[in-house]
Amino acid sequence: MARGRFITFEGGEGCGKSTQTRRLGAALERMGVKSIVTREPGGTPLAESVRRLLKGEGPEEPCDRCELLLFLAARAQLVERVIRPALEAGTWVVSDRFSDSTYAYQGCGRGLPLDFVSAADAFACASLRPDATFLLDLPPEAAAARMRGRESATGVGADRIELAGDAFHARIREGFAELARREPERIITIDASLAPDEVEAAIWSHLKPLL
Repeated sequence: MARGRFITFEGGEGCGKSTQTRRLGAALERMGVKSIVTREPGGTPLAESVRRLLKGEGPEEPCDRCELLLFLAARAQLVERVIRPALEAGTWVVSDRFSDSTYAYQGCGRGLPLDFVSAADAFACASLRPDATFLLDLPPEAAAARMRGRESATGVGADRIELAGDAFHARIREGFAELARREPERIITIDASLAPDEVEAAIWSHLKPLL
């Protein structure tokens, strides 16, 4: 049986990752491609519990090192219980975030040692790498406007990571850009300021060779 494909979506806050993750999963289903959609942190009962802690719903706020380790623990569980078994069964996996987010957020954003972050992540995911990653790039001012619009529409306030400050989010954006420069064969940068339909069309133009 052919191995499934592993596709990830990355980017800063408000870039539209979740929307495009759902759209791709729905499109694959319509095409008859066996696939699952997941997210990080999350995707298993244990990992979803970790997600709530990271969102600030726990008894106290995690320090930066604790935050990193919580993300990696959730990833290890997701890879072991969901992603790797699905890929081995020939199922495509589409994920809202994966390892690149840890490098950008906890490495570049929080300033934790990048060599350690990369090595610890490789252990957590057993060196699993996506077949293709779509980096949805959005200028900070546009991202902030989208976040305000989302909060107004849903009544849900920003979480602790979203509230980390402009400098933090600028470092994240540069961290993602660095990864894209380093791995252009895997990471495809998409202008996330385009309309959702245009973003989806750009994604499909790059994804077709994998089908």
